[in-house]
Amino acid sequence: MDVEIGSHLYRNTDGTVEIEGVPQITFSLPRPGGPVLLNFVLFDEAGKIILKVVDSTFAFNERRAYELAKTPTSVTITHPESRQVVLHVELMDNGRVAVRKGDFLTLKGHRLEVLPTEWRLERTRMTEGETDLQGKPVVIG
Repeated sequence: MDVEIGSHLYRNTDGTVEIEGVPQITFSLPRPGGPVLLNFVLFDEAGKIILKVVDSTFAFNERRAYELAKTPTSVTITHPESRQVVLHVELMDNGRVAVRKGDFLTLKGHRLEVLPTEWRLERTRMTEGETDLQGKPVVIG
């Protein structure tokens, strides 16, 4: 599976994104053309799980603080009070899964920001480019 995070393309991934050593995001496509299935865990500053998404559906949503919207080709998690997009995942026409918007904490309490042009975590930043992972997960941080 090809995954685009920000403007960096990760080819031939296993659909997992490990952030600071934790598999925090996984994608799967049950059939070509979608839907894209998202598994995602959101942490607070102390490393406590406050949101868990399994197959693009809430499994746990502490205090119902987040909203999830999905279409056949996208999944968006937002914080309605702040109107902040936590994570937006989209299946592109070419079969690639794209994350072009995101802003959330890792297990270690660090902020990962995904913008259309880059992703940033602490002092690490990745912009345009391409990496062939040969069936391994995307590793950030």
